[in-house]
Amino acid sequence: MWIIAIIGSASAFIESTLAQIYKKRDKKGGSYGGPAYYIEAALHKRWLGIIFAVALIVTYAGGFNMLCSYNLVTSLSEYSFYGDPKTSMVPMICGGVLAVLVAFCALGGGKQIIKVTSVLVPFMGVAYIVMALISMVMNIGVLPTVFKNIFESAFDFKAIFGGFAGSALMYGIKRGLYSNEAGVGSAPNAAAAAEVSHPVKQGLVQMLSVFIDTLLVCTATAMMCLSSGLTPSADLTGAPFVQKALSANFGPFGTYFVTIALLLFAFTTLIGNLFYCEGCMNYIAKRTLGKLPIRIFNLIASVIVFFGALLSFGLAWDLADVLMGIMALINLPVIVILGKTAIAALKDYMAQRKQGLDPVFKASSIGLKDKTDFWN
Repeated sequence: MWIIAIIGSASAFIESTLAQIYKKRDKKGGSYGGPAYYIEAALHKRWLGIIFAVALIVTYAGGFNMLCSYNLVTSLSEYSFYGDPKTSMVPMICGGVLAVLVAFCALGGGKQIIKVTSVLVPFMGVAYIVMALISMVMNIGVLPTVFKNIFESAFDFKAIFGGFAGSALMYGIKRGLYSNEAGVGSAPNAAAAAEVSHPVKQGLVQMLSVFIDTLLVCTATAMMCLSSGLTPSADLTGAPFVQKALSANFGPFGTYFVTIALLLFAFTTLIGNLFYCEGCMNYIAKRTLGKLPIRIFNLIASVIVFFGALLSFGLAWDLADVLMGIMALINLPVIVILGKTAIAALKDYMAQRKQGLDPVFKASSIGLKDKTDFWN
């Protein structure tokens, strides 16, 4: 995961810088864009942009939102009211409530709920890292063994060559991509909406997000879980494993904290994913999509959230992995082809910084005069 994050920082920089360079201007003076747009603008292949847009919609409204719903529901399995996992009605009830809540907010209601959760999420993220650090300090004596186990498992060549798909290395690659989505092509959809004086500024911000997601948050989680002394098993995976690890140091509070954190993280993620989907739907329809089709889509997406709560661990993760892989297979070759454009923008940015300037981008500086909506 660490290696993927380092490599992913580069791909995140390229794709978000490209999204800024080729972003489109909306009627209110704002901007929108993403991989589908820079594929069409730079490669002149709208059909490929449509394929990517469809892949993103299926991935985020389907695979990722179902996984998000599943993870939230499994965090409730540690409570007595959950009962027997094989017969419990909690996944169905919780999935139904979550689906209704997502539909309510996606259809225009719940603006206050979205506002409150958006404010609370950063604080919850910081609190989570602090608790992980405290756990590490409390178990500092076993950290050397933890690092030893990490590297032994990652470079267990017998396991790698014996069955690469099931090795720790392969899981690290998949989870590393999932944790920061670098190179997958999702973040550029949001990056294109940012207001910056130079595209490279947004590319650098996206690099920072990869660092925070994987090298900070995921590492904190790993250290906390691996130093707890708990051994994951078929009955102890995902969110329940993290809850048990926190509970080992903080008692019942650890379980409650993870549930609340997941509730906030999951809700904002579900709504954010629908934002990505709406942007891609508008791309396919050439920005002529009315409110009715979007509302119908959001209702369907909410139903999918419900079914996600009923999935099994393996199916939830495998589905997300496969769909995410399809997006990456389209976006990564594209950013390799267009990488020289982003690098040219970086050179322009660095040249201005060396002159003591706050960089301001002009498309003509990298040979794209009158080839972009902005920067002319």
